[in-house]
Amino acid sequence: MSTPTVLSIAGFDPYSGAGIVADCKTIHALGGYALSSSTAVTAQNSCGVSAVQTVSADMLKLQLETLLDDVKVDAVKIGMLGNGELISVVAECIEKYSLKNIVLDTVLVSSSGKPLLEKSAVRRMETELFPKVDLITPNVPEINTFLKTAYCGAAQEVQKIAIGFFEKDVKAVLLKGGHSTAHASATDYLVTKDMNIEQYSSKRVATTHTHGTGCILSSAVATGLSKGLSLHESVAEAKAFLYDKLQHSGILRLKYVNEMHHRKEPLF
Repeated sequence: MSTPTVLSIAGFDPYSGAGIVADCKTIHALGGYALSSSTAVTAQNSCGVSAVQTVSADMLKLQLETLLDDVKVDAVKIGMLGNGELISVVAECIEKYSLKNIVLDTVLVSSSGKPLLEKSAVRRMETELFPKVDLITPNVPEINTFLKTAYCGAAQEVQKIAIGFFEKDVKAVLLKGGHSTAHASATDYLVTKDMNIEQYSSKRVATTHTHGTGCILSSAVATGLSKGLSLHESVAEAKAFLYDKLQHSGILRLKYVNEMHHRKEPLF
């Protein structure tokens, strides 16, 4: 039996709470082996993202081809892409290497409000990547950007949201409930193209350790797929893993220069 391998294509977070660092931690914690290709270097800390610099299309292509010419990849997690050129590079590599079990975390803006994808590239993500991946994992603000709507994440909206994405050639969508208006629980909905809807709910956890939750969830789903789990099983495992991390997030205690600053702390 070979070790399940997951390729993370995402940005680098020097604070180590999100992006490829968080992906690699998650993949290893769940029994996989992480490979990674960086789309961007960021300057960020617990208070937010101060700067983003994307890598060149040629450099991303070299990273991916160097890895994929050597190692068989069982699943892929795609996070921050930055611009249209990098989206095209990833789409071409998916085709060239017949990659499978691909989870796209549709990252548009950081939790501190810093744009992480050029507005002009949103349409390219829809046309070039949506049809090639197995699952997308948008939160409520991302849903509204892609669909040009004003949904709040309520249960009665799920079918309409899913139909909107299926019209964009998405195979399956995990609608994340972290930004919903429900206060007591966070409910995610997995919807496949046959309109089968699976619901995953957990109590909200009062914590400031929320940095990188989307990265952790999507990379955990990809890891489940790499191990041969079904999409439903992979999402269930990922949701349970993230909830456990949130519940025990207080174990990690970092020392900060200015303890008065509002901050979002990493989960592990």
